[in-house]
Formats: sequence, structure tokens, C-alpha cells
Amino acid sequence: MSEPLQDEGTSASEAAANTATTTAPRVLGIRFTGSGSEYFRIWIVNLLLTVVTLGLYFPFAKARRLSYFYSNTVVDGQALAFHGDPWKMLRGFLLLAVLAVVYGVAGRLSPLSGFVAFLVLAAVWPALWRASLQFRLGNTSWRGLRFAFRGDLKGAYLAVLPIYAPLALMLAAQVYFGPPVATQGEPMNAVQAWLIFSPIVVLYLMFPWALALIKRYQHGGYVYAAQQTQLDASGWSFYKLSLKGLGVMLMGLVIVGIVGAAAAFAAQGAFGNDLPKPLLFAALVPLYLIYFALTAPYFTVRLQNLVWNGTHSPAIQFASALRFWPMAGLTLKNWLLTAITLSLYRPFAVVATTQLRLAAVSVSVSGELDSWMAQQPGDSAQNAAGDAAGDFFGIDMGL
Repeated sequence: MSEPLQDEGTSASEAAANTATTTAPRVLGIRFTGSGSEYFRIWIVNLLLTVVTLGLYFPFAKARRLSYFYSNTVVDGQALAFHGDPWKMLRGFLLLAVLAVVYGVAGRLSPLSGFVAFLVLAAVWPALWRASLQFRLGNTSWRGLRFAFRGDLKGAYLAVLPIYAPLALMLAAQVYFGPPVATQGEPMNAVQAWLIFSPIVVLYLMFPWALALIKRYQHGGYVYAAQQTQLDASGWSFYKLSLKGLGVMLMGLVIVGIVGAAAAFAAQGAFGNDLPKPLLFAALVPLYLIYFALTAPYFTVRLQNLVWNGTHSPAIQFASALRFWPMAGLTLKNWLLTAITLSLYRPFAVVATTQLRLAAVSVSVSGELDSWMAQQPGDSAQNAAGDAAGDFFGIDMGL
């Protein structure tokens, strides 16, 4: 493909931005074409081989899963592709497995050894997380052009600092004062209790800020051709989301408590004081199932819309219009069928959720996509050493 004409002093990104100002944005729809029955066959084979190999097949299972989901994620009529080598992914998996085992064993030996192991893990994990983002993006392509991730190493450490600092203080206090339990019948004094438990409160208070930093780092490093995205979402917007989510949870607990108490009172009137406990338990389980099926989707929906509506580059703008009630209804259905089928419905649930979430996302592009094909980023690192790092702490590449 021929190189697009540019002035000598004009960079590829500037040329794309100039084109964006003269061309009306075009909306690219996103849809997921996979089916539950197709993914079920992949899922059951992956599960069996992972169990038989004592977990060693997990990176290969992950590569098969990503390849299936990417090849069925269609943007403007053309699917994504995943090119990751599972053998390279195995190295990252083994590295994280060793770190997890060392940390678990050290924590059981003594508070001091656990604290040292935490410091080691905290020192290496942000670098591994960055490597995992580079690997995943560098091995993802659309229209034959690969993505890249350009987040720097300093940004990775700063993103997780609000989480690491309170945890380090809590572990250090336990090393100095001992574990938070009564010793020889003498309870901890107020100072010891405050030094050990106050970091937990600080961690909860800093969580929205940490989430904002993590999402800014992720969505500020995505690169396609000469387009690098950024996330325009304030820290306060994440705090507002957390406060609203907390309000929904508390309101749900109050409703569940009132309904549960009314049901117990009515049942006691029918059965007297000999109310069968299994009957009471069976009546409360659906209430809590409905509670979690309504509260968890609220945060998922609001977070997806907040993050993707604020993600853009000079010529690309993402948009997400995921709605709460369809997500809540699907979540409740998925949980019920997964419980009834003893988890065999899980592949169908994952596919249905992916279809709903991707259908709510669209991409507006200004400029000619064909002119971007010669703008392949030259620094698309593909280090697989830390591919499992995102999954290890639940910070993945998903929506």
C-alpha cells in the first residue's frame, strides 16, 4: 500500500488529526458473533485439559479463549485477531505461579517474611502488569494492523500506589505489633488496633482514586496506527460512582431485610415456633440472589459507560450506552441457570454477557482508515513475561 502524501514537517499523528477536522466522523458498530454452543466445546476441553495437567494447560486454554472471542468481535464488518504464542504465555504463568506460592508460604511463616514477600511482589508486579498490556495489545490486530501499548513504567507504579501504600502500612504494623489477635488473654490496646486496622479504612477510601489511576493508565496507552488514546474522566467521577454504588447496596440490603423479616414473620404465623430452618434458608437464598444480581450490574454498567465514553484520541471517540435493567435481567438469568446446571451454563452466560456489553459500544472515526494502514507503530513490544499479571490481580483487558 502506497504511503499517504504528507508535508515533510508533518508527523503521522498530525496528518491524521488534520484529516479528522475535514472529514465527518463515521460510526463503526461493534458486535459479537459467537454462540454459547461453540464456546461450550472450547470451554469444556480447556477445563478438562487444565485439570488433567494440574493447571499447566491454562495459558494454552487462555490463548484459545482469546482467539475465539477476538475472532468473533466484529468492528465495522471486520473481526479482531489474536496472535499470542501460548508457549510464551506459559512463561508468564509459571513466573506468577512461583511468586504467588512464595508469597503464600512466606505469609504463613511469620509476619516479617510475609511483609518482605509483599515488598518483593509490589516491586515487580507493576512492571509485569505493563508487560502484560504490551503483550496483549501487541498481539491484537484489526484490518491487519496491530495495536500497541505505550504506557510508561513510572505510570504503572503510580497507578497502583494508592493500593500498595495502605497495605504496606497494615503489614508493617502487624510486623511491629504482632497479628491483630488477643495474646495470653490480653486484648490489643487502642493504639495497636488503630495502627493495624486504620489502613483498611484508608484503603477503602482510596479505592476510587486507585481505580481512576488504573483506568487512566490503561486507556491512556492504547495505540492503533498513529492514534494514542487518553481517558478524560476525573477522579471525582469515580468517587461519585462508588458512592452511588454504595447507596444502591445499602438500599438493597434494607429491602432484603424488610422482605426477609416479613416473610419470616408470615411463615412463623403459619408454622408457629416450629419454623423449619431449611424452609427459612430456602426463602432467603432467592432474596440474596436477586440482591447481588441487581447491585453488581449497577457498578458494571456505570463503570463501562464512564470509562469508554471518556476514551478518545484525535481521530477516534468511543461511546458506551449500556443500560442497567437489561444487564440486571441477564445477570439474574445467568446466575440462576448456572446454579441449576452446576456451572455448565457458564459458557452460554459469558457469551450472552459479551454480546450485550459489546453491542452497547461504538467507535466514531474521523478520517480515512485506509490511510492509517501505513502508520504501524514501531514500538509494539510483545513481552510475554508478565502476561498473567493482569489476571493475577483481576486487572485485565476486558470492558
